Amino acid sequence: MTMRNVTLLTEFALTGLPYQPEWQIPLFLVFLAIYLITIVGNLGLIMLIRNDSHLQIPMYYFLGNLAFVDAWLSSTVTPKMLANLSGKDKMISFSECMIQFFSVVISVTTECFLLAAMAYDRYVAICKPLLYPLIMTSRRCIQLLVLSFVGGILHAIIHESFLFRLTFCNSHIIHHFYCDIIPLLKISCTDPAINYLMIFIFSGSIQVFSIVTIFFSYTFVLITILPKRSEKGVSKTFSTCGAHLLSVSLYYGPLLFMYVHPASSETDDRDMVFSLFYTVIIPVLNPFIYSLRNKQVTTSLTKMLKTNA
Repeated sequence: MTMRNVTLLTEFALTGLPYQPEWQIPLFLVFLAIYLITIVGNLGLIMLIRNDSHLQIPMYYFLGNLAFVDAWLSSTVTPKMLANLSGKDKMISFSECMIQFFSVVISVTTECFLLAAMAYDRYVAICKPLLYPLIMTSRRCIQLLVLSFVGGILHAIIHESFLFRLTFCNSHIIHHFYCDIIPLLKISCTDPAINYLMIFIFSGSIQVFSIVTIFFSYTFVLITILPKRSEKGVSKTFSTCGAHLLSVSLYYGPLLFMYVHPASSETDDRDMVFSLFYTVIIPVLNPFIYSLRNKQVTTSLTKMLKTNA
C-alpha cells in the first residue's frame, strides 16, 4: 500500500457573487442598503407587535418570530458578503464556515416550520372560529414556536455532523458568497454521497411537510369561505392570508431547487442567484409584504407614527 502526504485545508476562499469590476462599489452600496433596511424593517415589526396590545394574538406572535428569523438569516450571510464585495476579506476559516452554515440551516429550517404554523393558524381561525380560542391558546403557540426552533437546530446538527466526516484537501475555493453545503460537497476529497442522501431525505422531508401543511390549510380555507359568497368575508380573508401566500410562494421555489434536487446540472452562478433570493431578498421583502397587505399592522404603524410625531 502506498502512502501519500495530504494537506488538509483549514481555510477557504469565497469567490462571492459574479460581477464586473466596475460594479463592485454599486453592488456593495446596494446590498449594504438592503441589509440595513432588512434589520430596521424586521426589528421594527417586532417592536410594533410587542408594543401594540391589538397585535397580541397568535398570528402576530408567529409573524414576530418570522421577522426575528429573517433578521438572523440576513445577519448570518450579508456581512460576510459585504466584506467579500469590499475586496478586503475573501477568506473564511473552517470553524467560521461551519458556524455560518449551522446558523443558516437553523434559520432557513425554522422559517419553513413557522410558515407552516402560520398557515395552520389561519386554517383554525377561519374554518373553526368558535374553537379558535380553545385550540390556539398561548401554550399551543409557544409549543409550535419551540418545535419550530428545535426542528431547525436538530436539522442543522444532522448536516453539520455529516460535514465533519469530510476532508478538504484539494481546492480551497468555495464558489459561493457564503458557506453552503452544496459548494462544500463539490470541493470535498471524501465521497459525499451520504451527505447528498441526507440532504434529500431531511431537507426534502421538511419542505414537503411544510408545503403540504400550507396547501391543505388554505384548501380548507377556500372550501370554507367560497360557498358563503360574502364579498366582504372573502375580501377580508384574502387580505389576511394573501401576504402569507405571497411570502410562501416566493420562499419555497429557490429552496426546492437548491436542496430537493442537489445534484442539479445547473451552473454555480445560478445556484448563487437562488441562494441570494432566499437569504437576502426575502428577508427584506417580508416586513413590507406583511405590513402593506395587513390592515391591522398598517393601522398600528400609522398610530405609532402619529404618536411619535
